[in-house]
Amino acid sequence: MTAYVERRSAHEVLACTWSRTTPAEAAGASVVNVVPDACADVMWHRESGRLFVAGPDTRAHPTALSGGSLVGVRFRPGRAPAGLGVPASAVRDARVDLDELWPAWRVRRLADELAAVPSTPAAEQVLAAAVAAAGGQWDPAAPRLLELVSRGERVATVADALGWSERQLHRRSLAAFGYGLKVLHRVVRFDRAVRLARRARTASRPNGPDRGAGLASVAYEAGYADQAHLAREVRTLAGVPMTALL
Repeated sequence: MTAYVERRSAHEVLACTWSRTTPAEAAGASVVNVVPDACADVMWHRESGRLFVAGPDTRAHPTALSGGSLVGVRFRPGRAPAGLGVPASAVRDARVDLDELWPAWRVRRLADELAAVPSTPAAEQVLAAAVAAAGGQWDPAAPRLLELVSRGERVATVADALGWSERQLHRRSLAAFGYGLKVLHRVVRFDRAVRLARRARTASRPNGPDRGAGLASVAYEAGYADQAHLAREVRTLAGVPMTALL
């Protein structure tokens, strides 16, 4: 059985570290439906030694699990450029080897350091320290931009609040998040809806509200016009209905 563990991070650039362990007999047979969340990850597969990056997605990315241990660090939304050294748009919807973004010698050294640690939690710490020390820059306006988008503000309103032109807003949103503002809004709203739906399912009881009523509440709280609007967006961004995604 595949085991996934996530540990929150207090670092200003990183949201969390995580690990996924997949038994050899389950490799290839298990598929994870990676869905958009406005984040990017740096990952290391212990058995192959591969270091690679998953950029911010605009659609579901079905991924067949490799056997063994996969360790990752996830950037906070808008802060991937600090660790990757490139605009987030450069890796949008992409899975690329880390040595395409970092100097090859630096990636080899990190791979050697990771291979030398005895435990998965220790590997998470090594990977997080290396990514956090990359020394790149992230846009200091990104958190404010994300806050405005999360509130559902219009493009013109966000641009005015930040003191930018709409063209400048689009350019800086692409660099920070990998998305233009409208796509960023859709992804952020979708991610919020999935989190709310998971929370509602966890809190539900056998004689509580029915599933349809629960998703109607999720749609309202996440900012969709109605449950049908939520259903369409989930199918578009995740490729499956919400119940299947959960």
